[in-house]
Amino acid sequence: MKLIPVILAAGHGTRMRSKTPKMLHPLAGQPLVMHALRNVAAVTEEPPVVVVGFGEDAVRQAVGDAARFAVQQPQLGTGHAVMAAEELAAGQGDLVLVTYADMPLLKPQTIARLVELQKDNPGPISMLTVVLDDPHGFGRVVRNADGTVRAIVEEAVANPEQLAIRELNASVFCFRAEWLWPALHRIQVSPKGEYYLTDLVEIAVNDGLQVRAVRADDPTEAVGINTRVHLAEAEAILRKRINEQWMLAGVTIVDPATTFIEADVTLGQDTVIWPNTYLRGKTVIGENCNLGPDTIIESSQIGNSCRVLASCIESSLLEDEVRMGPFCHLRPGAHLAKGVKMGNFGEVKGSYLGPGTQMGHFSYIGDAQIGAKVNIGAGTITCNYDGVHKHKTEIGDNAFIGSDSMLVAPVKIGNRAKTGAGSVVTHDVPDDGVVVGVPAKPFQKKVEEGGE
Repeated sequence: MKLIPVILAAGHGTRMRSKTPKMLHPLAGQPLVMHALRNVAAVTEEPPVVVVGFGEDAVRQAVGDAARFAVQQPQLGTGHAVMAAEELAAGQGDLVLVTYADMPLLKPQTIARLVELQKDNPGPISMLTVVLDDPHGFGRVVRNADGTVRAIVEEAVANPEQLAIRELNASVFCFRAEWLWPALHRIQVSPKGEYYLTDLVEIAVNDGLQVRAVRADDPTEAVGINTRVHLAEAEAILRKRINEQWMLAGVTIVDPATTFIEADVTLGQDTVIWPNTYLRGKTVIGENCNLGPDTIIESSQIGNSCRVLASCIESSLLEDEVRMGPFCHLRPGAHLAKGVKMGNFGEVKGSYLGPGTQMGHFSYIGDAQIGAKVNIGAGTITCNYDGVHKHKTEIGDNAFIGSDSMLVAPVKIGNRAKTGAGSVVTHDVPDDGVVVGVPAKPFQKKVEEGGE
């Protein structure tokens, strides 16, 4: 059976007290709506219909071509929101899954169980429920003796017997498509002027049709985001899930409570992560790495057997066996080849450091191409900016850059060339050349005058 997902993302989210649409608030490095897209993508290859309303343009931009969009204007309830998807979704599939962009903790396997239940259901609706000790204002699910659903009773109108029920409506549904689209138009407007999707359960039951339900194994899956307090609660839950996933996959996390790994990060086996480490964006970490403590890595690729101590890496590439830190900073475009070593307080931006190169502490390398096995002395600076333009520095293989050298770009230092400590290099240095001084000039050995 062909499944069409519909994701409701039109709400204003006024309780977030934000100019940003609720669906775009980040969770584990991704907007809420992207978590919903990821979850439904695990159960169907059909592009979802995302129903937008408040902040429509921003949501469209964030989602891009990962979905089709229907507009709900004005926002008149959840039933009305699904009606907005009818033009795009009707006639496109056999089943319709309806979920919410502000329920990011749903697991793909739970959604798959719900879909499978509806495939076997002779009736038009299967719904997801959750069992909670604290009902949080959810509607109670009343079942018949055979386990089918008789009613959803909202807390405000429930009698004492119904209030004692702890099986609750999680508001995620799978419908038989041919029944759903005409049934939506049978929903009666509420006293608040809205059309509620949950009324379809009553319509189906009154028609003598079967409504089935499946319980979520993990009650946290039903957490919805309405305030920033809820957002923080969801962040903690998802962070715990992510950390446990990687530990079970062979990664050592010394202190999960102080380790933050975003949803798109990938980690290799036998890597060790120390406390206060943040792995963000589409970061890829190799095997046998040692990261932290106090390290931030964002949207970067780290090879195997790297050691990063108390450092910050942004949009950079480390090949295997790189050692850096503490207190190093790689800015976007840094590329450290195999075996590079960076000392304390080093900074690299938009530069390539060749295999086996060693960069001393308190050095800055910007817009540079550096060869293999270069020694960069402590305090070396590439002076790459003249106040108007950035310029490039090139250093050949096996060069030796003395401590406190200033390399004024554009400049080329040849293979095996050397600069003396404290040199200010303003002109190219040939292969095997040696320069010293301010400004740096070729080094001339003094010949002692001798006599009898």
